[in-house]
Amino acid sequence: MPYVNVRITKTGVTPAQKSQIVAEITDTLVRVLGKRPEHTHIIIDEVDPENWGYAGMLTTEFLRKQSD
Repeated sequence: MPYVNVRITKTGVTPAQKSQIVAEITDTLVRVLGKRPEHTHIIIDEVDPENWGYAGMLTTEFLRKQSD
């Protein structure tokens, strides 16, 4: 039973985009590993940008600097 956890920031991701992510990850596991789709679980965790950091700063700071 595959379990995949996808973490993304909450930055305007639509339900349609999430659905596509789930479908495509499932299709990959079916195609590459021969897994059954009904046994495949995909979890999407959305993290507030102020709780996600990279490049030595919070995502909110990074995005603010990119827009300057």
